[in-house]
Amino acid sequence: MSLNIGDIIFQLFTFLVPIIFIILIVLFVRSTKQRNVQLQRIEEKLDKVSEQNRKR
Repeated sequence: MSLNIGDIIFQLFTFLVPIIFIILIVLFVRSTKQRNVQLQRIEEKLDKVSEQNRKR
């Protein structure tokens, strides 16, 4: 019984593709969440600055 290199490559490919897909989804969700948090901080800073300008 011998293993073909093509069979090994195919099995690795079919095993890694779903894992890479899941990792990409997780990274996308995390970056979207971090972007939203950053936008919230920027909005808070802008609100503070605009409030300071109104007081003048």
